[in-house]
Amino acid sequence: MQTEREGELHVGGMDDGGVGFLFQDPDSQLVMARAGDDVAFGLEERCVPTEEIWPRVDAALAAIGFPYGRDHPTSALSGGERQRLALAGVLALRPRLLVLDEPTANLDQDGARALYAVLARLDRSTTLVLIEHHLELALGLADRVVAVDGERGVVVDGPIKTVLAEQRDELERLGTWLPDASQPRPIAPEEEGPGPRLIAARALGFRYPGSARDALATLDLDLAAVETLSITGPNGSGKSTLLLILAGLLRPQRGSVRADALDARAPEPWRWPADRLARRFGTVFQDPDHQFLTRSVREELRLGPRLQGASDSEAARRADELLHRLGLADLGEASPFTLSGGEKRRLSVGTALACQPRVLFLDEPTYGQDRTTFLGLIELLRDARAAGAAVCAATHERALVAAMGGRELALIRA
Repeated sequence: MQTEREGELHVGGMDDGGVGFLFQDPDSQLVMARAGDDVAFGLEERCVPTEEIWPRVDAALAAIGFPYGRDHPTSALSGGERQRLALAGVLALRPRLLVLDEPTANLDQDGARALYAVLARLDRSTTLVLIEHHLELALGLADRVVAVDGERGVVVDGPIKTVLAEQRDELERLGTWLPDASQPRPIAPEEEGPGPRLIAARALGFRYPGSARDALATLDLDLAAVETLSITGPNGSGKSTLLLILAGLLRPQRGSVRADALDARAPEPWRWPADRLARRFGTVFQDPDHQFLTRSVREELRLGPRLQGASDSEAARRADELLHRLGLADLGEASPFTLSGGEKRRLSVGTALACQPRVLFLDEPTYGQDRTTFLGLIELLRDARAAGAAVCAATHERALVAAMGGRELALIRA
């Protein structure tokens, strides 16, 4: 069972030893159809006695604040919920060395705070290694900071308080998110009003087949040209589901979505064929691997414009400009699937921008970004809005909400 001693957290008892690794992409380590079975999988592989497995599964799920029971389907989890479940699977193994790669990238604010509270209470015999762009999140938890540069290797190494006091400029140059960092200029200045309405959603709601609860609570929503809209809310509140419905990729189960200003003859986007959707909407999925189709980064950026009828020279021009602005110029011939998580995210945003759509639907567009690449993405979104596009982003990052600068729609769990 879960016990506490002198402020420490013990998930199930004494340490088993070994290394536990939480990957940047939780889908790469979730293997079972039900949440409890997924946490139990590693314990079974280590031949833990049967009578110990389920108490340890329950203790790990409780430690990370998992909101469902053991039988909840993993396919029905949001990205943040999958990340928490993957962490539970690692904690259940009771490793002596715990390595976490961007552990809060998919989590809402409450989830991130809860995760760091769990980490702060781990048994002190556990060595913790955090791979994290947001240094401010590790204050009070990390003893030491090691910062690396792709060309120079390790450039900063020391106690966290000393590094913040003496090497702040170097950390900023490397793109580290630091406490009290200045906010970027908002994309949408307050003095500018929105343009004509492009999308109208009425009494919209959704429940996935087999689920016991709604994935999206009933709502009304308008989206206008040259508007910026941030969709926020806790993990599991339906942010990704709402984006897919608005973008015409998921049929509304209740209510309606109409885009009369974009196609008066067939105003419901879910009825549009793929080519019509692609000419009007640019969509960035939560998992960028789901939208890559070619063998190289450069070809990925050329593909959309070419399918829209752009000349080879125009498609190449757009691709080359985006490669430079996305910080991917040296990776033009690389396979999209070999990029890091942050590079994949920038490429996925770039493929949407390359098509110059009327509306951009972005699911966690700044996931896995350091401060420098975050600011670069904001500049690209600012340019898209200046060219007349509406920008709608689902996010849990308050820095992105501030940078968007327009309206915020805060969802609640249904």
